[in-house]
Amino acid sequence: METEKVTFSEEKTLLDALYAKALDSQAAEPILGDAYAAEVVAKIDYDFGKIKVTPRNAGIVAIRARQFDAWVREFLAGHPNATVLHLGCGLDSRVNRIDPPTTVRWYDVDYPDVIEKRKHVCRPHPAASLIGTSVTELEWLESVPVEGPVLVIGEGLFMYLPEEDGKRLLRRLTERFPSGEMLFDMFSRSWLRLENHNPLIKAEGGVHWGIDDPGELERDLPLRCETVVSASVLPGVDRLRRPWGTVFRLIAAVPPLKRGFRLLRYRW
Repeated sequence: METEKVTFSEEKTLLDALYAKALDSQAAEPILGDAYAAEVVAKIDYDFGKIKVTPRNAGIVAIRARQFDAWVREFLAGHPNATVLHLGCGLDSRVNRIDPPTTVRWYDVDYPDVIEKRKHVCRPHPAASLIGTSVTELEWLESVPVEGPVLVIGEGLFMYLPEEDGKRLLRRLTERFPSGEMLFDMFSRSWLRLENHNPLIKAEGGVHWGIDDPGELERDLPLRCETVVSASVLPGVDRLRRPWGTVFRLIAAVPPLKRGFRLLRYRW
């Protein structure tokens, strides 16, 4: 099998998430069951032993991805002619997992070098187009048609952006598209500080933007928060391998910790 050496200077969390989904797919009872992730890993010439992801903790990534997938399917069931912007898509195979009809305009957006690698290792989908850019360089939005509602997916993205850049992006999205939804995950500010003590997070440049109250964005932007779900109570948590299932149950029992990492769904 032809392989390609993967080197990423811009997006260092890319291979972690991919490998976690691949490992989950190989479990006896997978949570996400993303066979496409294992297919991509098999095409990459890289020592995945360097990555701090194991079968024991891979499910943490899988439960988050499964919840986002469920929201995407729900949205597209009601809007089969929608535009989907998968921001910071990396090598994620969400478009293949969802398999939207070709009436959907799906855009996978990430840095140019990531998109170039994606062309080589990810299976294309007839509904999907690729855009190579930083998501905060807003000129790329001019190439996306505005017909129909839009679904914006920012899984594992916005906490890595400076708050000013993140809000500028959200504001521009609500200005360009008449209506739609946004799905993304966020740390609280106290959890953000904890994460920045993690050597792995520090090595990646740290996380920068946290939200304590989802209503904060409603005061700054024309958004309405529809759903807030703590990562500690996502479907599939009960299937996490030890010790992570126990850890998540303890987090869910302590309100400040339960609010530390949440998945958010907004509408405008």
